[in-house]
Amino acid sequence: MKKGALGDILLASQIITAADIESALEEQKRGGVRFGEALVSLGIVTQEDIDWALSNQLDIPYIRLKAGMIDLDAVRLVPASLARKFNFIPLIKAGSELNIAIADPLNRPAVEAIEQLTGCTVNISVALIREIREMIETCYGNVGRENLGFESNAFAEKALDTINGDLSGAKLLDYLLIFILQNRLSSLSLQPMGDIVSISGRRSGVSRPIGTVTSNYYPDITMRIRKSANIGQNGHLGDSGLLVFSYRSHPITFLVSVLPGHGGDYLTIRPHVAAAVPSRLPELHLPEQQESRFAALAQARQGITFFASRNGQERDRFIDLMLEEMDTSGKNVIILGEGPGRMTKRFPRIHLPQGEADCSRVILAALDHAPDILVIEDATEAMPFTAACRAAMRGKLVLAGLELRGTGNVLRHLLLYKQKNYFLPVFVNGLVSFKGIQMLCPECRINYVPPAEELSAMNLAQPPETFFRTAGCAACGHSGFSRRRFLLDVLIFNDEFIQVFDRSSEAAEIENHLDTSGYRGAAEEGLQLLMAGEVSPEEYIASVVL
Repeated sequence: MKKGALGDILLASQIITAADIESALEEQKRGGVRFGEALVSLGIVTQEDIDWALSNQLDIPYIRLKAGMIDLDAVRLVPASLARKFNFIPLIKAGSELNIAIADPLNRPAVEAIEQLTGCTVNISVALIREIREMIETCYGNVGRENLGFESNAFAEKALDTINGDLSGAKLLDYLLIFILQNRLSSLSLQPMGDIVSISGRRSGVSRPIGTVTSNYYPDITMRIRKSANIGQNGHLGDSGLLVFSYRSHPITFLVSVLPGHGGDYLTIRPHVAAAVPSRLPELHLPEQQESRFAALAQARQGITFFASRNGQERDRFIDLMLEEMDTSGKNVIILGEGPGRMTKRFPRIHLPQGEADCSRVILAALDHAPDILVIEDATEAMPFTAACRAAMRGKLVLAGLELRGTGNVLRHLLLYKQKNYFLPVFVNGLVSFKGIQMLCPECRINYVPPAEELSAMNLAQPPETFFRTAGCAACGHSGFSRRRFLLDVLIFNDEFIQVFDRSSEAAEIENHLDTSGYRGAAEEGLQLLMAGEVSPEEYIASVVL
């Protein structure tokens, strides 16, 4: 930590410890956020601590605002809209210099905009954003009050007025959720881009702009969405939650995914239809080949089996399903992580740290307790992956989760790790990779003619006579979907497959082998559902093609 840096100032002031710095640096690396943002997201310091240290670091005054500090003549030089946009308040004008208090002293575009507007040289002090907003309301009142700043050609003027009149973002969220349903979007994303947030919708694998919203109220919007989806404010990588929205008196569930980024959270919202993983394999209703392969993997006594999906909760349930199929009587089973081991069987559970090195140490330490079966919630990163494979090489049976979507991506991941000598394929039992796909509601299914771009994306050798989509009805709660089911790839690492894996440098070579050997998995099953009119082209592209 360089002398005079943010961490150095906080450390010298005994606000944080050396251990806190290490934790924040790890969080910074994992989440791609600033060091100060990492400290706040971990709950180590408050934003006020960061503001004070930042002003110290930059040798900028840090002030606590009071109404008597503000010269109204200075306030009149700047419109309320600009003050609200950049979260600052003018303090006093002295000659050709204008003194302001601002929440982000590193916001150079704000300073340039103020200087260009007023013709003054701007001197800055740092203040709390809460106090700045209070002073803006006190000094400017409701005259010329800035609205939420949402602009879009997809909404009528009356709707825009309603949305922009609610600075909490509640109306914006309501209208966006309705827009997803009415336009049958597979997802909608809010993407911070400096002084604006871009909003785009995705359908049939193609993203299109919907509108923009100014960034000054975006923290309030994201806080509301996080709260509605029961997602904490710590900003961990890959946070997600379910948001229930009432539409035409029917509850509709959306999945909200969050990535902390520069300028705020990157949010993606998509319709969600729950799909419960049963506790018995036959109840999953898999194709015969996939069910027999899954059952064969449940007979393994040692080695490692991977479970791959971006949905952590569903990945944990498939690991549990494997445990339910196994004979665990008389076996010492240890669960590493919070998710797995939640069906009918119960086993000892050990906390799995987020840090790659700490996670690896816990996996290796668990071997000292003589487990027969070791369940690892997430072994995606290199060090936990290597530790999991070392456990398998020592004669343990390991069930390990991988946060990867799609069999092709998983094979590429494994090939990369094989090239780095992180594991030996001979100790791998197999791979279970799955995706969820949403089935059309039969009550409101209607004929549909896909545009050329959708036909191109599907790349079908022989398209069906008719494609279908839905309009939404009371039977499906206006979601358009009846249920969600799983498409599985279950690959067994037998002698033949290991030979192909060893000599392959790209995942396409392995996939070609599977095709020529008669393997039929998730892609084939998804195609059958499309041909039978049980899924829409948009859902087929999103869940199978991409």
